[in-house]
Amino acid sequence: MKHTVALALLFISMFVHVCFAQDGGVVEDFKPSEVNQPGKLYPQVNSEGRVRTQILAPDAKSVQLDIGGVKYDMRKDDKGLWTGESAPQDEGFHYYQLNIDGASVPDPGTIYFYGAGRWGSGIEIPAHDQDFYAVKDVPHGLLSEVIYFSEITRAWRRCFVYTPPGYESNSNERYPVIYLQHGSFEDETGWAKQGKTNLIMDNLIASKKAVPMIVVMDNGYAYKPREGAAADAPRAPQVSAFEEVMVNEIVPLIDSRFRTKADRKSRAIAGLSMGANQTMRIIMNNLDVFSNYGGFSGTSNYPSSDEIDTKTFLNGVFDDAALVNDRVDVLWLGLGTKEPRPFPTSVGAFRNMLDKQGIRYVYYESPETAHEWLTWRRSLYQFAQLLFK
Repeated sequence: MKHTVALALLFISMFVHVCFAQDGGVVEDFKPSEVNQPGKLYPQVNSEGRVRTQILAPDAKSVQLDIGGVKYDMRKDDKGLWTGESAPQDEGFHYYQLNIDGASVPDPGTIYFYGAGRWGSGIEIPAHDQDFYAVKDVPHGLLSEVIYFSEITRAWRRCFVYTPPGYESNSNERYPVIYLQHGSFEDETGWAKQGKTNLIMDNLIASKKAVPMIVVMDNGYAYKPREGAAADAPRAPQVSAFEEVMVNEIVPLIDSRFRTKADRKSRAIAGLSMGANQTMRIIMNNLDVFSNYGGFSGTSNYPSSDEIDTKTFLNGVFDDAALVNDRVDVLWLGLGTKEPRPFPTSVGAFRNMLDKQGIRYVYYESPETAHEWLTWRRSLYQFAQLLFK
């Protein structure tokens, strides 16, 4: 009898819980985010994907949670503690901030990430397929910080380099390399931190879905120093020197510092959004250096029409389909199904051009993701499995 009553009470509890959620309420199963600072209980995420934040600001007149382009008003208690939550968010990683009396500030409860042109807060909405970037009991590679001086930019720069498990012990083995670039208003920390590159590669290599490889993540912002009259015009737009830095400095640096297979067949280059634009131009201008390309949420053009003039686009390299098919081993494009314009338009136009020219490529769609890190984690996971085989 007691067992029957207990089951009945459990059923009623679940029924009320579900009905409350369906009536527009908030499911109260919030848990601290996995990217919180040590010991911090907030922010929290619930099973609906809502984000709840809390901050003590007794003198503030207004506090809002700003996430996904929407600001949500937070509530103040009699002790000056503000609490509020968002609408359900898509699975994956998202940047956010708090707005206190009109000033946008990071949430002091989270680890900080560089994105949107600033160091700020981030949140992980647990993804149903997060197993591929989870920390597992498998051999783990090493993520190193490499600092170097660029003669082209006349400045100190750095990159992060992932070396696969066994790199230190297998001293005679050489490895192929992916050069992996971030998006606009991000930096070389993006793929290493938000992208979970090392965990993705560890798991792929452990499951033998990908060959052991080195991954290099550098900063895509590179400019030559201003000289002469240009030095007196600081607001004049600077021309990117990143292609020159990549080909003439980064690749030779990595080949000299690490045990690489220093040939084009053993090099891939990929990037997300702005990085997809940069890396497309780099590979197509340097087919003697790279032979594999990955474009995540972007290509090297954003056309206003659906037609690309292959005779002028990227110096006409795509006008010679036989050359591209012969020199590019993997040409890979990825896009989230919820990406905003112009990304579906530009990638669609690029695919139409490839189809018309008869150029081989692989296309992948990330289900139910937009222009954000879960799209790009999935893209790296799919792309890396095709390389160097």
